Amino acid sequence: MMQVKGQSELPSDKMDVNQAKQEHLLALKVMRLTKPTLFTNMPVTCEDRDLPGDLFGQLMREDPSTIKGAETLMLGEMLTLPQNFGNIFLGETFSSYISVHNDSNQVVKDILVKADLQTSSQRLNLSASNSAVAELRPECCIDDVIHHEVKEIGTHILVCAVSYTTQSGDKLYFRKFFKFQVLKPLDVKTKFYNAETDEVFLEAQIQNITTSPMFMEKVSLEPSMMYNVTELNTVTLGEGSESTFGKMAYLQPMDTRQYLYCLKPKPEFAEKAGVIKGVTVIGKLDIVWKTNLGERGRLQTSQLQRMAPGYGDVRLSLELIPDTVSLEEPFDIICKITNCSERTMDLVLEMCNTRSVHWCGVSGRQLGKLSPSASLSIPLKLLSSVQGLQSISGLRLTDTFLKRTYEYDDIAQVCVVCPYLGPES
Repeated sequence: MMQVKGQSELPSDKMDVNQAKQEHLLALKVMRLTKPTLFTNMPVTCEDRDLPGDLFGQLMREDPSTIKGAETLMLGEMLTLPQNFGNIFLGETFSSYISVHNDSNQVVKDILVKADLQTSSQRLNLSASNSAVAELRPECCIDDVIHHEVKEIGTHILVCAVSYTTQSGDKLYFRKFFKFQVLKPLDVKTKFYNAETDEVFLEAQIQNITTSPMFMEKVSLEPSMMYNVTELNTVTLGEGSESTFGKMAYLQPMDTRQYLYCLKPKPEFAEKAGVIKGVTVIGKLDIVWKTNLGERGRLQTSQLQRMAPGYGDVRLSLELIPDTVSLEEPFDIICKITNCSERTMDLVLEMCNTRSVHWCGVSGRQLGKLSPSASLSIPLKLLSSVQGLQSISGLRLTDTFLKRTYEYDDIAQVCVVCPYLGPES
């Protein structure tokens, strides 16, 4: 399908007060360049028993703008040039055509055309060239096309200024202002879920708040230097994989999609307790979409931050634990103890039996000194006297320097089965 660009004149504010009453030899026109849209018609139908019979249907079938076999649809198969300025959304590229025409019967010299875009925070020069044109003959024009990727929401003002010199040597100057609004195309919400390990799950909810469908070309997470990311938005089917959203990647107006990502600290940072404390920078979302006849838009969020769970002075986690164990048979686990404080600790490990879990070994063993951010892995043995899903509890750490005790319950869960009867129903 051909993609023909059309022109729609920008809404103009008045000229400067000082220049409004002066007749100029040059005329300035500024038009927005946009792609065409599909022709829309309003179908008129009636029942066969009505007086017109099949007359309306026959007229629609003969209409060259309708789709053959689907004449009652509003969308046709013809393209129409834009008739108005249209909407501009954040992340899209704003394109404009600037034309300066010599309406007089004399040669104009030293013509300089300048285009600036004023936003709420900055002023950008969009002119392709800052050099002056030597002369412009009558009925001739100077054309320029500017492009700008819109990165701010709110009011934008395109300021076009023209300066030139007449044959008599007079230097004249005028400018025009073109104001337009930049709208928000997507609503992005994020949620963080902290796993028992150092893994972090990010859920991103993306909603299309425009009035037209979007083709979601890419939604990815660029992690910070401390994390590796795994996308969880596909399912494995045989030898290949398929998107969880199906084969259609279109997001209809006001529809929402949920994207899921798993982040895991890199090995060199996972060993440092500082990574898991305080506010942690996760990364940023990169979203690319297309609308209508291929207009491309891109948004990149600011750095996403999550408040990591507090582990106190000492963190106890499990490095190894079986999923299923046998009733009243010992099994092994490996505990990892990390000093998250800024001081050295002298730790003692105590193991306290519960109703269902019984520890094997000596309680009250000295673990020695543990410096700040350092970790220690300890193998432990225990057994369960109750069948079913059981919680591992009853570990206690004591810092002999400050006489401070840390208790850990519900460290993990394990399924206990009888080797003769199988899992408890």
